[in-house]
Amino acid sequence: MNTQINWGIIGCGDVTEVKSGPALQKAEGSQLAAVMRRNGELAADYARRHGVPRWYSGAPELITDPGVDAVYIATPPSTHMEYTLAAAKAGKPVYVEKPMGLNTAECETMLAACEQAGVPLYVAYYRRALPRFRKIKEWLDANAIGELRFVRTMHMTKPLEAADGHNWRVDPAISGGGLFLDVGSHTLDLLDCLLGPITDAAGHASNLGSSYAPEDTVSGRYRFESGVHGTGIWCFNAYTNEDVTEIVGSLGGITFSTFADRPVILRTANGEQPEFIPHPAHIQQPLIQSITDELLGRGTALSTGLTAIRTSRVMDELVSNYKGR
Repeated sequence: MNTQINWGIIGCGDVTEVKSGPALQKAEGSQLAAVMRRNGELAADYARRHGVPRWYSGAPELITDPGVDAVYIATPPSTHMEYTLAAAKAGKPVYVEKPMGLNTAECETMLAACEQAGVPLYVAYYRRALPRFRKIKEWLDANAIGELRFVRTMHMTKPLEAADGHNWRVDPAISGGGLFLDVGSHTLDLLDCLLGPITDAAGHASNLGSSYAPEDTVSGRYRFESGVHGTGIWCFNAYTNEDVTEIVGSLGGITFSTFADRPVILRTANGEQPEFIPHPAHIQQPLIQSITDELLGRGTALSTGLTAIRTSRVMDELVSNYKGR
């Protein structure tokens, strides 16, 4: 049995500097063996600074490297499917950044390719594994707020300031849509983890004044398989930044922020119980550890292609009116 997974990164950009690259080196049984970036000088610089043995300027070279056991795709969504299909064809497990693809159709193609090749597919919805949110799951599993009734999310930010007049996150050809797909996906996937799959969703998306083309405001309602109701509003062109989700039950509620560094709060008849649980220095490390453990046959990964595609389906439903206009 293997005792170590040797990873290769396609796209060693900003997200890999702290969040994930060092995590691949620090997780038990995991090692970062090679990195790739189209700019060879930047790939070489990354390899030097992070102590990575090999670097490439082309994805095929990294994917076919016999010393790479699994591939982490850290590029924007527009190339997720392309590189996933190539890695699957090479028979290598895939860990891809979120959102999983530009849309649900791409996600289905990615899943099918990995299933046909007999390789696992994982997605970087790392909040599922963070201790702060595992605490919420612990409260829910213990019925701390009784029978669940509904969940509501309100997320707003100030208008985006595009770097040099352009930001790929609001270029649908690269990101798939607006900031909702990049940011809202984290909350929706976390709710899938905490409350179970969403089986019915509908929404409305609009651009209410942003300088970019895709939607800047999305509202929706959904129902979970368990019967729990949910509502959400995401506005990326508001007067301030705010991010709060509340899960309401028959005996109390749980409040948390997906992105802000705040305590999670349990409210019951006994009063408030805030818990501040710091995130790890390399925020993807707990999820990467669970993936590595599964690949080594000693655990279960907390975010897979099968769980992530559910979030893509919900997002597609919530913005369907805008994309279909």
